[in-house]
Amino acid sequence: MTAGPGAGPGVGAGSGAGAGTGPGRVEARLAELGLQLPVVAAPVAAYVPAVLEGDRVWTSGQLPFVDGTLSVTGKVGEGPGLVPPADAAQLARVCALNAIAAVRSVIGDLDRIVRIVKVVGFVASDPTFTGQPGVVNGASLLLGEVFGDAGVHARSAVGVAVLPLDSPVELELVAAVR
Repeated sequence: MTAGPGAGPGVGAGSGAGAGTGPGRVEARLAELGLQLPVVAAPVAAYVPAVLEGDRVWTSGQLPFVDGTLSVTGKVGEGPGLVPPADAAQLARVCALNAIAAVRSVIGDLDRIVRIVKVVGFVASDPTFTGQPGVVNGASLLLGEVFGDAGVHARSAVGVAVLPLDSPVELELVAAVR
């Protein structure tokens, strides 16, 4: 996976925003990409958005909320009334941004991220749709753009019948931190 300009190995291994003034390297990379982390979405049930345990942060499933709402709902597939796979891949990018925000909510400084270890993407799929890996690539590519080599991860892409609030995509990740 190639990262964009300025993102190289160890983007998440810098000294961090807490070591000086101004944004850390990951925050600067997000700004360079024109991306802004959202406010962490309030849980829709009895859980927290992310948990720090040892040197790992585990996120809960992140939906593609933008300003507290889902812009698209339904099943992913080809045909009338379905969410096109390319649109679903963009929603997976939003889920990844929401997951990064959830990680930041428990560690503060994103430069503490050493590696994105694992991503699990769930795609609410029409029964004939088998392109789940392409949808979840939206998230994987974003993580590579933001974290460089530290964003390359193990991954599962799973087709499911339905997701919470009829979301087309849900994503969770595990990040190694220092």
